Amino acid sequence: MSKIGIDISELRGRDGDEAVEDLAEFLKEKVKAKIDVTSDEIILDYEETKEALSKAYLRVLLRKFLHKQELKEEFRVIAGKEKAFIIKEKRRATEE
Repeated sequence: MSKIGIDISELRGRDGDEAVEDLAEFLKEKVKAKIDVTSDEIILDYEETKEALSKAYLRVLLRKFLHKQELKEEFRVIAGKEKAFIIKEKRRATEE
């Protein structure tokens, strides 16, 4: 089985459970995989017969979700460890 993880701890901390539930629903529509939501991660679990998405396409889907939910200005998608992504809050520039 092939598994891909998405770290959502910062998304959950900032926007709460609603954004995480919306992301899980969005991925269910787009991806043919079993989706498990834990406290700080979403795991896409592909069965052996199904072919997993490419990392590039999954990144595009995550960025589309952020754009659709108007979170693109606050969050970004970065690569984590092997077969993982992180939805990370953007740093804000401070004036001195």
